[in-house]
Amino acid sequence: MTEFKTGQKWISGSEPDLGMGSIVRVDDRTVTLRFELAGEDRTYARQHCPLTRVRFNPGDRIATTDDIVITVIRVTEANGLLVYHGDYQGTLTAIQESNLDPHVRFSKPQDRLFTHQLDGNRWFALRHDTLQVRNLLSQSPSRGLYGPRVSMVPHQLYIANEVASRFSPRVLLADEVGLGKTIEAGLILHQQLQTGRAERALIIVPPALTFQWFVELIRRFNLTFTILEEERCQNIVADNT
Repeated sequence: MTEFKTGQKWISGSEPDLGMGSIVRVDDRTVTLRFELAGEDRTYARQHCPLTRVRFNPGDRIATTDDIVITVIRVTEANGLLVYHGDYQGTLTAIQESNLDPHVRFSKPQDRLFTHQLDGNRWFALRHDTLQVRNLLSQSPSRGLYGPRVSMVPHQLYIANEVASRFSPRVLLADEVGLGKTIEAGLILHQQLQTGRAERALIIVPPALTFQWFVELIRRFNLTFTILEEERCQNIVADNT
């Protein structure tokens, strides 16, 4: 278990915008930090805390609460606290980490790197694997066909896939009543939108089917449309004249 001492400086990996925090209380199970920059305190479980120790290296410039600025020459440790040694106006000066200026942010990548706030390789591996899976999905021939909330009916998927494979599809769906022409059209439209082959769609249906199509496209394909009846079209024309 990490040894926590009052006065040590740490950074919260989950809230880097809080800046540099100073340990103000330690007990058997928790550790409490005060983040002066944000004016807030945080209490963490000692065994599972998202904290990274702040440690400056030789060559870094640091400042104290008394506005003493030095360039670090070497770093030692005393009673669990880091001590930075450097030159201040020609005099070798030692600064304990508890006296460091708390108004320091480490949200930029280079700041995190130079203060040794390094994430584990598992985050890189997770992102790498995610991008690989995303790339495979983008190249899948079934892309755009497996998202909708519909049953996998063979003849519907076959028609949607056949249309999707065409460069500039123009088809007439002439199945009998009840065989799912609305679903087939929705699958084709969803696939075209997901693959970027279409950006906008105009659907023309008889007035009696307007509400049915509107609801089906939202419920099954998560596609939201605007109903343009004659009255609304007249209002749009009037607003633009």
